[in-house]
Amino acid sequence: MHPQIRQPNFGLCPICNMDLIPLEASDSGGGLRELSISPEAAALLDLRVSPVLRAPATIEVKLFGKIDYDERSVVTTTVRISGRIDRLFADFTGTTVSKGDAIAEIYSPELFVAQQELIQAAKNVASSSNPSVKKVQQSLLTAAREKLRLLELTDEQIKAIEKQQKPSDHITLTAQQDGIIVSLDVKEGQYLKTGQPLFSIAKLDSVWLKMEAYEADLQWLRYAQDVAFHVDAVPGKTFHGRIAFIDPQLDPDRRIVKVRVNVDNSDFLLKPGMFATANAKANIALNGKVISADLAGKWISPMHPEIIKDKPGTCDICGMPLIKTEDYGFIAPQESTKKPLLIPASAVLSTGERAVVYVRLADKNEPVFEGREIVLGPRAGKFY
Repeated sequence: MHPQIRQPNFGLCPICNMDLIPLEASDSGGGLRELSISPEAAALLDLRVSPVLRAPATIEVKLFGKIDYDERSVVTTTVRISGRIDRLFADFTGTTVSKGDAIAEIYSPELFVAQQELIQAAKNVASSSNPSVKKVQQSLLTAAREKLRLLELTDEQIKAIEKQQKPSDHITLTAQQDGIIVSLDVKEGQYLKTGQPLFSIAKLDSVWLKMEAYEADLQWLRYAQDVAFHVDAVPGKTFHGRIAFIDPQLDPDRRIVKVRVNVDNSDFLLKPGMFATANAKANIALNGKVISADLAGKWISPMHPEIIKDKPGTCDICGMPLIKTEDYGFIAPQESTKKPLLIPASAVLSTGERAVVYVRLADKNEPVFEGREIVLGPRAGKFY
């Protein structure tokens, strides 16, 4: 079981406590690094010889993470005028809203003055008959509209105010997009200052999978690499996403790196806070290139890896120029590249300071093995 153990006399192996077997000299007399085993002993030991392969290093990296909001889809509404919250239509986080839904009603004297200016400017334009005077009044009306627009009133609200006879001292704030309220920073009756955040709304049609990778796993992870994952809430379904960010900094205490995956959630099955078990597969050539049939020869967005095209262009989301996937290290399977040497992990005898393998000598009649010290690369599944 441990051919590195040699004794001058019959006895027991100090490691496994099995009986030692006679060591027969080879035809050439053998050497200090050679080990000869009879066919009978090889059969008793269930001795196996595996060829050294030159092939891509294939590995599956197991990762764990959690679903989170897509920070790019979170919109925060702030106060543009001072005032008081008189009513909250959505008064708790997690409320689902649609674009244009009423969220809150604010009392504001400043808004009252701005509405009064708009109503008066609209009346002056309607009553002016002198072209030069009407032109001046029209410019004042445009300025009054713009003032309310800067206070985040919609065009529909501004048009409704122009038709009013008297201004109102309340304004209704509406949702700027579809989604759920992820933060609500005010309460009814609270006085507000200009610039104070009110609430944030996040879309759920796309989410982020935030994972943590060990330092040793970084060599197998690449930008735009496909990641498959599962969540307990949806058993039997495999979700997919692409790596969009690998933190350039390593956590000095935990020795981990944060990895983010962009995931399409148009069916809304994934919810922020869910735990996920992920699996990232990689085929690596000797030069560190990633062998990928689906990305080779493609063009990809540097900010949104889900945007992949067959020819140069711009990203549909951010408008940035697309980059060749070869620049990120992806190559086609048929592309000629040097492949690494692979040996079975079970063939390595590691002493802590060095690694040794026994190579069968082809020019010997009986099984004769030569011990060789090797330098190991990273472990890739069942191989080194």
